[in-house]
Amino acid sequence: MPKRANDSQLRPELARDLRLSHAGAVVVGTIIGSGIFLVPAEMMQAVGSARLVYLAWMVGGLLSFFGALTYAELGAMKPQAGGEYVYVRDAYGPLAGFLYSWTTFLIAKPASIATITTGLVRILQTFPIFSFFSQIFFSYSVFSGSSTAHTFTVTYGQVVAVGATVLISWLNYIGVRRAGEFQFLFTLLKVAIILGIVAVGFSYSAGTWANFATEFSGAKGGIAGFFAALVAALWAYDGWNDLNMVAGEIKNPQRNIPLALIWGVATVGALYILVNAAVQYVLPAAAVAVSQRPASDAVALVLGHLGAGLVSAGMAVSMLVTLNGSIMSGARVPFAMARDGYFFKSIAEVHPRFRTPSIAIIVQCGLAIILLLLGGSFRQFFSLAIFAEWLFYMVTGSTVFVFRQREPLAERPYRVWGYPVIPALFIVVSAALLYYTFTDNLKSSVGGCLVILAGVPVFFLFARTRATSPK
Repeated sequence: MPKRANDSQLRPELARDLRLSHAGAVVVGTIIGSGIFLVPAEMMQAVGSARLVYLAWMVGGLLSFFGALTYAELGAMKPQAGGEYVYVRDAYGPLAGFLYSWTTFLIAKPASIATITTGLVRILQTFPIFSFFSQIFFSYSVFSGSSTAHTFTVTYGQVVAVGATVLISWLNYIGVRRAGEFQFLFTLLKVAIILGIVAVGFSYSAGTWANFATEFSGAKGGIAGFFAALVAALWAYDGWNDLNMVAGEIKNPQRNIPLALIWGVATVGALYILVNAAVQYVLPAAAVAVSQRPASDAVALVLGHLGAGLVSAGMAVSMLVTLNGSIMSGARVPFAMARDGYFFKSIAEVHPRFRTPSIAIIVQCGLAIILLLLGGSFRQFFSLAIFAEWLFYMVTGSTVFVFRQREPLAERPYRVWGYPVIPALFIVVSAALLYYTFTDNLKSSVGGCLVILAGVPVFFLFARTRATSPK
């Protein structure tokens, strides 16, 4: 994509301040959110046996690893801010790139941020001191007609969710290096907490390996059940693609992006297997299936209520780190699109002092706050984001084939291992999961499609403005 004349001389650029340690923390810290603590119960309800739960974790880990390998080649080949937007734009043209960025900007990232902060509030509410979060902070009634009233309410929990969004957005506003250091330090803390949970679980005197052979009789079962468990596992692995969005701020990206993606996803997979093994060592399958927070319940059996509180505190820390990675990566997508001239010019601004996409961060924060204030459940926010995410995982993964055919001699610091089988498997499974999420959440998926299609006339409006504006 050709740049406008003298662009690089007229405006500040993003700073390449993220080292390999920061990049690895973006991968590990963004992936490990609340999923590992919450979805084991959902997975057990779906398949009914510890063995099949482990199979779902391993298949989900392999598929995520295949995706990471594919994105490693793309990120090393095109280390620019925006990640997936850049690959889709260069492979399929400006309209396809715009629709990706439009969808990410309006749906996927704001809904993802709202999902994380809503989940954070849910976790904090388990502490008695924060039980007031469900109470109303503000209420306003609007009367339509003679007697019908529409009441707009905001709870204390929503205020906390908004506050967390603003705080982490501010951290990213004042410098990617500061956000990177936060990500690295708190990811180390997160990993330490997870290893602590593993150690506590295996120290349980009443624990037994026999639990791994137990079953839950009320499971959905069959192929549909396994697919439901796989979707839950993949949700827990989600977030590894965020690193590519900040590729324009990573030092030595040709080396550090592949290393961070490959080792980061492998590390997460190992941690997930260990946590599930520790939980299963303490709890039989039936107990896992009916638990809202299996890891907390397992630790509570060993250490009492204090142990459950420590796990909840660890979950809260974990979600703050995930929130930081999501906010950091999401703002780079509309920024890259605006730099190409297909969005508002202000979104393309880099702060002259902090060298961050400051306006993009502010607007992204505002969109997430609107979603939070409108209200909605954790599941509703998640359903809003998941369809758009898997659609563009599939589309982005396919670009590696386009570039291999169109640009066979281009420099590729890293080539995906197992090409073409590995990226092909990732694309096929992404398509299958896309179908499953579409049919399973039909209302949200149809709404997502309409929002994507609504971007077509918007693209041509910006394209016309771009064509008539001075170069």
